[in-house]
Amino acid sequence: MAHYVSAKAGVLGMVKALAHELSPHGIRVNAILPTTVDTPMVQHESLYRLFRPDLEHPDRDDFAVAAQSVNILPTPWVDPVDVANAALFLASDEARYITGAALPVDAGAVLK
Repeated sequence: MAHYVSAKAGVLGMVKALAHELSPHGIRVNAILPTTVDTPMVQHESLYRLFRPDLEHPDRDDFAVAAQSVNILPTPWVDPVDVANAALFLASDEARYITGAALPVDAGAVLK
């Protein structure tokens, strides 16, 4: 996990630095931090096996059980539209004074 944690910390540091550097130009910089998103990137057999090594041929339902354990809300993943809605909010006038923020769309995963 060191590579993932290091990369994420670097991105969040870059968001804060860019927000600071670009703010005089009226440019806002934010990050969206999703949990598992229901996309082909995660819905495939090799990831199912990674999360459920106890099963010979795990499927989507088996993966859902493991993915659910990451979140505190009762869902194994979020839908792509949930991430898109967060992006739309951050790009909207309603978020005009939000910059340098990290917005979790993570079903409470960060609270674990």
